[in-house]
Amino acid sequence: MPSLERVRTDRLLLRRPAEDDAPLVLTLLNDPDGVRHNPSDALHTLEEARDLVRRWQEQWDAGLGYWVVEQDGAGLGVCGVKAVRLADRPVWNLLYRLLPEAQGRGVAREAAAEAVRRAQEVDPGRPVVARVRPANTASARVAAAIGLERRPDLDVEGEDGADEVWATP
Repeated sequence: MPSLERVRTDRLLLRRPAEDDAPLVLTLLNDPDGVRHNPSDALHTLEEARDLVRRWQEQWDAGLGYWVVEQDGAGLGVCGVKAVRLADRPVWNLLYRLLPEAQGRGVAREAAAEAVRRAQEVDPGRPVVARVRPANTASARVAAAIGLERRPDLDVEGEDGADEVWATP
């Protein structure tokens, strides 16, 4: 299987995060609007962002992880999957989070669809799930648009409240 550390879609470059991505990650997670649905994800310092990027790099031991999303050389946010357990079952947890200027342009849908496709290549028996806050209708629309199905039987209480779970069929 070719390396998944750098993947191209029609418009995007999805690449494994590097330490010098910490300023983008800080911008993304220091914006109150960017963490409105998940306030516990808020970062306040560049060192916190560096630590988070290091943890994201370690997730790649499972064969896949979070990518930095770029278009025309500009960082737009992060998207990808990480190997976790949900309801005692191994799953890929899908994340997509973009800067405000990248939202509403189909970027999350394009990046998330590629993440699901690649996760199913790496481990076809491991479902992909997106845990979505009930008020985050934009995130739910992305999950539905990429083929995930609402799974109320898997809903969990997350760090910031209830998580509605969407999963690959």
